[in-house]
Amino acid sequence: MNFKNWSKRLLIAITFIFTGAVFQIRAQSLEQQINQVLEAQFEDNGPGAVFLVAKEGEVIYQNALGLANLELEAPMQQDNVFEIGSMTKQFTAIGILMLMEEGKLSLQDEITTYIPDYPTQGHTITIHHLLTHTSGIKNFTSIKGLNAIAQKDMEPLEMIDFFKNEPMDFAPGEAFKYNNSGYVILGYIIEQASGMSYADFVEQRIFKKLGMTTSRYASHSTVVPKRASGYHKKEHYSNTRHISYSIPYASGSLMSTVGNLFKWQEAIKNHVLIDGKTTKMSFTNYTLNNGDPINYGYGWHIKDLDGTLSYQHGGSIFGFKSMGVYLPDADIYVVGLSNCDCNSPTQITRDIAVMVLNQSNSD
Repeated sequence: MNFKNWSKRLLIAITFIFTGAVFQIRAQSLEQQINQVLEAQFEDNGPGAVFLVAKEGEVIYQNALGLANLELEAPMQQDNVFEIGSMTKQFTAIGILMLMEEGKLSLQDEITTYIPDYPTQGHTITIHHLLTHTSGIKNFTSIKGLNAIAQKDMEPLEMIDFFKNEPMDFAPGEAFKYNNSGYVILGYIIEQASGMSYADFVEQRIFKKLGMTTSRYASHSTVVPKRASGYHKKEHYSNTRHISYSIPYASGSLMSTVGNLFKWQEAIKNHVLIDGKTTKMSFTNYTLNNGDPINYGYGWHIKDLDGTLSYQHGGSIFGFKSMGVYLPDADIYVVGLSNCDCNSPTQITRDIAVMVLNQSNSD
């Protein structure tokens, strides 16, 4: 036997074993860190959450915590379906960009192109203003009288009538103010430009194409397999109040799972629905009329997270909270869905993204 060659092979084998062991320890360490953080926030016998972490297109962590239904004491499962609230805005924004690519609308179109009698109060309000929350239109969630219509099923134009005559908060482009009303109007514009209802457009043009089989426009009457029940808490947990999904509409009425939202993120990253040039428009940090950045693109906040560029958006609707964070430079995606509006996954999702980033940087 050639002792020198044998020693070399043995050294290579030991190196491989050691490298694999170190990788496994690091992976276990990250999983343990994430578990520790999540278990501190979500109790076993209360409403829970599902979290997913992906890196470079591969799921590296997924976990379900707490209960999906308190009355049945049903444990949360990784494929439970949640209402995602304002994460809906991503789908609305991409829907608009899809129609733009098809030549069915322009982002500089005025809203009066689609709603001729809309009272713009002497201003020019464009689709771009709606997408970026810079329109100045009054946010319907801040208008008195909302509770009176909260359970009423309304057509999109009826919902627009609810807020259109309110005084504007500022002239278009003069300020950034998060605005659900703008995305309600965008939903109606999608209907006018596509000839489909907003729900049909999202379900047929987006969910079906991407294989997002557990995502849908929300419904109280339809039996939704694996639906997580939503809760509210003051002193004690209570079932969440009923709201007609025609109220949040294109600003917040979609349902999904963490697995489907990962499919969504991959589709955005890989330009499945819109091309690369249009995708770049989604993640441009737009500016006000005076040149100040708004830290928002089309349907995503654009923020610095621990010194790294991030695209993120959360959601809140009665009984549910959601949050998704994507770090484009490291290709890290973290999404968390909670079934109690008392327990937001926003900060914890950001924290997990930073944990994964730090581990990646140390490798």
